[in-house]
Amino acid sequence: MGLVCWSYLVILSCAALTRSVQIPIQVPPTLHNFKSTMPEIWDFNATPSLNSTSHLIFDTVGSLAQHWTNTRYRNGHTVVPGTVPIGTLLYHGTDQSEVPTEPDWIATDPDHSYVFCRTSSASGNSGCWHLTLVVTRPLRVLYFDGSSAAKMQGGTMDSQDITVWGQVKPEWTWNERKRINDLCEWGQKFGLDGFMRLVAFFFEIMLCDFANGVEIVSHLNLDPGKDAHPAGPEQELPSSLSPSATYVLQYRSIEAGGWHNTYPGETRVKLDLNHLISFYDTNLFPSLVFARFGQERWKHRLQGLNAVDLKTFQARLGEVLKQNDHAGSGVDWSTLIHVVVDRYAERLEILHYLLNTTTTAEHVKRVQGHLRSMLVQHILYTSMPNSGSTNYSWAVPVYEHCATTHTRYTSSTPSLSARMTKSESLILHSIQEVSKEICRVVVGMWAGGVELGFDTIPTSPSSSSAKLDPETATTIRQWKERTEGLMAWLDWSVWVRCRPECGYEEICYLPTWPFLDGPDWLPWPHVDEAMQLSGEGGEERFSVRPTPKCIRRVEPFRV
Repeated sequence: MGLVCWSYLVILSCAALTRSVQIPIQVPPTLHNFKSTMPEIWDFNATPSLNSTSHLIFDTVGSLAQHWTNTRYRNGHTVVPGTVPIGTLLYHGTDQSEVPTEPDWIATDPDHSYVFCRTSSASGNSGCWHLTLVVTRPLRVLYFDGSSAAKMQGGTMDSQDITVWGQVKPEWTWNERKRINDLCEWGQKFGLDGFMRLVAFFFEIMLCDFANGVEIVSHLNLDPGKDAHPAGPEQELPSSLSPSATYVLQYRSIEAGGWHNTYPGETRVKLDLNHLISFYDTNLFPSLVFARFGQERWKHRLQGLNAVDLKTFQARLGEVLKQNDHAGSGVDWSTLIHVVVDRYAERLEILHYLLNTTTTAEHVKRVQGHLRSMLVQHILYTSMPNSGSTNYSWAVPVYEHCATTHTRYTSSTPSLSARMTKSESLILHSIQEVSKEICRVVVGMWAGGVELGFDTIPTSPSSSSAKLDPETATTIRQWKERTEGLMAWLDWSVWVRCRPECGYEEICYLPTWPFLDGPDWLPWPHVDEAMQLSGEGGEERFSVRPTPKCIRRVEPFRV
């Protein structure tokens, strides 16, 4: 009994001591009754500049190493250093029994490398060879976003060309041996081990040295299967296959690529966002502003980069690659971007649906309720219109709090700003501008609805069938246009999918080179023919924006 009492007294004493040293969190006085400090920058009528690229930086950074967006927008605009961690498995398929002694291509998934596990007459048609490697030290790589290994003209390889040759070289699109050799030679001075790209639907690494930083796990002589692909790019691959084992395996390769369609994407390469370079950075590359003015994002290229901006890129890239430390603020930028996307993507889509189906007063109240639910964490108790307010000035604190809630601490803490790299500042600005535009549109519509009394429409049998009066109908039409304009400006690939949804025996597929029709190889062209596969007067099917389609994932693949 004495021991129990003593223990109880100790617990009480510790609890009292803990209470005595606890310091309550001090809430800044301005947050009790949030009031805008710079109301002039929170103008509901101020739209983003036509030359703004914040939304493009936001989307490209948020889509790095993800198949879906980088297939949709093939022409990459971001160069990012990264590392492949120790213990990562990498794969190489070939018709050769020897381990490569020169730079060569490896895949992050064996389903992809097996596509290149071919037989040849030189090897006596005695099966194919599949090499599995393990990373024994962190490999330093440089990642080019977009469909950076697609053998097409039109811009897919612009960033690589500029990096290694200082200019776009469309005539070398199919000269992959020269490309990999020159890249590896260029990368030696920076200690780079390879280069990461997206080819078709999977990620590959152009590995510079198979004897440095990797070891062999297995080197197997495999059965290439019936209808195996012949070795060598000059030979024609079958363009019409029966539902054979080979056809199934080609689908398996597409399926494996789909694992990396969306966030977090290919995670076996750790990208260093603290040191990325974006060609959408208008401060670094002002010459590209004029080059892409008035163009759809689909057509953005790097051909307009002038000599001054080229030198800026080369200097900045050298600076980034020579920084071996991973200094930075410590902010997880990729996660922060997807916090914003997750918060608004589906809700904006539902808003668009509601606005397209609003025909009665009851529907209007439903739209207003949805807008309010998107903002409820930002609507202050004092946020209400008054007789002296104009242009929704009473809602400015809601607008500002909504727009800055995810970045206020990061942007206003001096110690954090001091550690932030140039790349991080660019990413932060893109998140700020995207958040601001989303909140400008959403808060503006909500505030307009409050002033028009949409919050107080009575629920009654008549409201469920009453037609909209002309003023309300005009407001709903304007809201629909604003919502569509916002979604078009954001252009998030999460909204791009098969409609109607695919059946259980199908998957949603975004056509890409060279599999435009799903697991169908194009006839593999000779180099002179390949040069015609461009977005500028060449193969017509390559020149159109990719549209999602349902393809079968079980036999029969063709129906």
